[in-house]
Amino acid sequence: MQPQSHFNYIIIGAGSAGAILAARLSKDPSCQVLLLEAGPDYPHMALIPEEIKFRRGSKDNLEAKQTHDWGYQAAVTTETADIHLPRGKVTGGSSAINGMVFLRGESDDYNSWADAGNDRWSFDEVLPYFRKIETDINFPNEHHGIEGPTPVYRYPATEWTPDQSAFYEACRAAGIPDCPDLNQTGSTGVGAYPLNMVDGIRYSTAITYLNPVRHRANLTILAERMAYQILFSGKRAVGVEVKHAGEKEAFSCDEVIVSAGGIGSPQLLMLSGIGPAEGLQQLEIPVLVDLPGVGQNLRDHMTVEMHWHLEPDFVIDPSKHGHQVGLRYTASNSNLVNDMIVYQGTRFPNRIYLMRPTVNLALSSGELQLASTDPKVQPILNMRYYDHPFDRMRQREAIRMCIELAHHHSFEGIIANRIKPTDVDLASDESVDAYIMREATTGHHASSTCKMGPNSDPLSVVDQFGRVHGVEGLRVVDASIMPDSVRANINACVLMIGERMADLIRE
Repeated sequence: MQPQSHFNYIIIGAGSAGAILAARLSKDPSCQVLLLEAGPDYPHMALIPEEIKFRRGSKDNLEAKQTHDWGYQAAVTTETADIHLPRGKVTGGSSAINGMVFLRGESDDYNSWADAGNDRWSFDEVLPYFRKIETDINFPNEHHGIEGPTPVYRYPATEWTPDQSAFYEACRAAGIPDCPDLNQTGSTGVGAYPLNMVDGIRYSTAITYLNPVRHRANLTILAERMAYQILFSGKRAVGVEVKHAGEKEAFSCDEVIVSAGGIGSPQLLMLSGIGPAEGLQQLEIPVLVDLPGVGQNLRDHMTVEMHWHLEPDFVIDPSKHGHQVGLRYTASNSNLVNDMIVYQGTRFPNRIYLMRPTVNLALSSGELQLASTDPKVQPILNMRYYDHPFDRMRQREAIRMCIELAHHHSFEGIIANRIKPTDVDLASDESVDAYIMREATTGHHASSTCKMGPNSDPLSVVDQFGRVHGVEGLRVVDASIMPDSVRANINACVLMIGERMADLIRE
């Protein structure tokens, strides 16, 4: 197929990282940038559908999954049916459908990346980029950004809903420290979540990075173009083949940057002949580069939900974010600081109060495999939640801690009887483990399937500049290159990756 146009960079995926790359690389007027997005595009604030613009999180967006979500299904444990794994299919990517909790993670998360051979990714190296992405409304200090595109806001205690105040009071009564700034290095405890939200609006990268630069003559944004494969001349990437309205199109370039996310990026690499040779050969895909790590090391934040009925007279305020207050803490006998997090709040319209204790740096990992040579067929996702006994131990402890917090008198008049887990589920370690394996679900943070690392790491897929091992002219820049997950919701981390990598590419 004859390419239609030539660009300096083709970026596949207009999500959290891809939108930033497009905005930063097109700042050079001599650089022609093509940004491809499989989902729809809403180029003006007024055109953004309400479920994207205002809704509080991915679970509220299920009715929009056909247009704004990839609809992935994943196996998580041997004891539960496949679950929905939300990933954004729209300009802004998952930043357009997520829960907006804007946490950075621990400094040791990034120092461990550096220790693994990625010396440009230590916390000292990435902190300036965390500052660059944000305007922190509450903490304008040297640790936070004050001129970045993304507004970061925390509800003041005077505006917390009663259930959020009750959780805070219960934590403080249990001896948990107050934590005004959950993004401050070395902090721990209970406090207001930083949110990339102002006046109820979710500030995705489509709003913060793409919309202000759409006028650039050297930036082309094409939506509803699904990438089918990367085109090569020998072992150099030279373009991309996409499909639009049933017709195939091809575009050529000097460099391809894959930013299709923790699931989409490894899938596209494998469809293009880069990945575990045996798996590619089984589908009769010609092997361009045998990279065993593609699709391996699949990480997520695993969790279970705990539900209580609300008292009949308790009034839910749906105008406010459901997770205003959160708890970060370190599990017993863990050397991983703040390896646990608890989300909590009311759920409307089924009128329940939930706590969602989550393992924030799991030892269990899964894998992604191609199911078909058809890009429209989702890959096989086997998350293997709680495979490691330490993950089960931490979750078990967290469930029991949350039960105790819910007994605090601050919840009087708010929550009634507990729905799950039942007393039978809580009778023993074995019964709690059975509940965990039966109720396991996603923290919405799939990552690490194209691991960043040196050639000496047998599972690494890209080097620390995002360049895919064994080929030229091809990079991956998104959540998939994280060597491991971080102790936080990953969106702020992925925005940082986009900003950091834009500078490294320009170097």
